[in-house]
Amino acid sequence: MTAVPTETLAAVLRSADGQFDVEKVAIDAPAANEVLVRVVAAGMCHTDSLARAIGNFPIVPGHEGAGVVEAIGSAVTSLRPGDHVVMSFDSCGICAACHSGRPYHCAEFELLNFGNRRAAAHLADGKGVANRWFGQSSFAGYALAGERNAVKIPDHVDLRLAGPLGCGIMTGAGSVMNVMQLRSGDSIAVFGAGAVGLAAVMAAKLSGAGEIVAVDIHENRRALALELGADRVVDPAAGDELAVQVVGNGAPFDFSLDTTARAEVMSAATEVIGRPGLAVLVGAGFEPLTLAPASLAGKAVAYAYLGHANPQVFLPRLISLWQRGMFPFDRLVTSFPLADINQAEVASAAGSAIKPVLMMEGQ
Repeated sequence: MTAVPTETLAAVLRSADGQFDVEKVAIDAPAANEVLVRVVAAGMCHTDSLARAIGNFPIVPGHEGAGVVEAIGSAVTSLRPGDHVVMSFDSCGICAACHSGRPYHCAEFELLNFGNRRAAAHLADGKGVANRWFGQSSFAGYALAGERNAVKIPDHVDLRLAGPLGCGIMTGAGSVMNVMQLRSGDSIAVFGAGAVGLAAVMAAKLSGAGEIVAVDIHENRRALALELGADRVVDPAAGDELAVQVVGNGAPFDFSLDTTARAEVMSAATEVIGRPGLAVLVGAGFEPLTLAPASLAGKAVAYAYLGHANPQVFLPRLISLWQRGMFPFDRLVTSFPLADINQAEVASAAGSAIKPVLMMEGQ
């Protein structure tokens, strides 16, 4: 018997400069290794804007979804209908990195998360729509996810808040806890106090950092950074060269994190660290970074996907910290109904909403 496609509302993007259209789509039944998730909420991340640059239209973006498993494929063994899940990035499961528990280094990462052109959903006119963005395309009432990138969470965790753990929050926290492995007394400068940067500030505070400095152009974000653990904040527009402002009268930093992907800011992130020092870059963008080799003497620069986190292990850890009041990422969230997705995107770009989360109730 052929499974009947699931009809739902989804936010469809048709062009690089167009708005989202919220319309009906029909989603195929899950393949053998997939699950169908009724999405409760999905965070909006800057990485979703890359769907505009990459193309592959029409497409349903969204890669921070949380919801309830409605159906499972024939080969799925770790999930069942009714399970609550957070959806994260996709990985192949068969390469050497995946076998060693490092799915963020998956040999097929870019293909699976940015370039998967499979259209497992269709518009009202029958035309296919790409719905495998980061293995989920969760700007919709229902989404297909792989068994590997659907992380089971306790039923009592609020699904309206949990979605951002799957990418932005995980990236910021993981950059500090996994990539840097920041220790008590270490210092860190965070460039960009959006959701990723503020998650890094919280993780650095949790890890016992000696000094935390947050840099952002928005006053509201700088204020929140201070509340969440930063010792000092910097307004890039205040005057002096950025690296000079950040270091101030103190010593260079042990670590820096750039979330902006802007060349001049990434350069500053390498300038403010000492010897030895590590600058971690995580921003989603295309600007090249040019450095004189000698400027990196005693220093290291790394570009890290998703905070080098294995979602099946790291997300439960973050949830536990949050429930104990040690990692209040919920303070970053501003909720929008799916119908207001275009307003949410504008608010995110303007800095007034740090982590927009789209609510799918009734979709």
